[in-house]
Amino acid sequence: MKTGLLYDERFLEHDAGQGHPECKERLTKALSFLEEQPWFSGLERIRAEEVDEKWIAMIHSAAYIRHAKESCEAGAPYLDSTDVGICSKSFEIAKLAAGGALNLADRVIRGNLRNGFALVRPPGHHAESEQALGFCLFNNIAIVARYLQKQHGIDKVLILDWDVHHGNGTQHVFEEDPSVLYISLHQYPFYPGTGGAFETGKGRGRGATLNCPMEAGASDGDYQAAFLDCIIPKIRDFRPEVVLISAGFDAHKEDPLGQVCLTTDCFRWMSERIAEVAAQYAGGRVISLLEGGYNLDVIGPSIAAHLGVLCGENERTSI
Repeated sequence: MKTGLLYDERFLEHDAGQGHPECKERLTKALSFLEEQPWFSGLERIRAEEVDEKWIAMIHSAAYIRHAKESCEAGAPYLDSTDVGICSKSFEIAKLAAGGALNLADRVIRGNLRNGFALVRPPGHHAESEQALGFCLFNNIAIVARYLQKQHGIDKVLILDWDVHHGNGTQHVFEEDPSVLYISLHQYPFYPGTGGAFETGKGRGRGATLNCPMEAGASDGDYQAAFLDCIIPKIRDFRPEVVLISAGFDAHKEDPLGQVCLTTDCFRWMSERIAEVAAQYAGGRVISLLEGGYNLDVIGPSIAAHLGVLCGENERTSI
């Protein structure tokens, strides 16, 4: 089976404002680099489809959805937070991003694809149920997780988030839900201020959140140690049926918005480890969505390191 790549040129129409780091060139530069890879022609291209708002409403309140739509239609410069720049088309593009991710998820779960990567914008993991935050309008990864459970009957979903910023919105959506294991590696203390190791979930969901906070300057070795000592054992205990990845690449040492010092090869290494546990417990089903990554020269190679593992073209190393 093939690996799917979700991309739609309409994602470029979301305009966060002049000089904003979440710009359309993130996608165009990444895609140009991917197209040069020898395995690119073997990917199955997936286009976006506008999401049914009932699936957004599984994560976001009706009042927030209405507020987001009205703000975009009115030409507001930002939504809720000044870092969430928007334009008149942003609401519709955000619906396409979420809908495209569900389309990709359908194909993986139905066995039409082995796994897949969604090259989407705007990103999603900071979006709260009732607030836009951190460049994010709708929480794409959370929408996919709940969709898999409600539409496809998946019981146990893993969300691994390796963006340099903690996915506050995703954690808060699922922190009382033992059926979704949320794991995050991120710089701490750092934006948005959440993600301490003491945050392990609430109520019935206690223990289903694992935060691995990293200091500024953290290296490949620090991330690899967290994987081997904490993350992989936690995943094995949970035994997920599907693996979702909030794949931010802003922990790269060259990224302007973080101070973690990963090399491109570390994204390959983490992808290999997750592919291994997904093969063992989840039938190899990995669905990965782009979050951050703001250095236009390294986002393409970083995504290629990850996507090359998904499509089986990068040589694996053993744990």
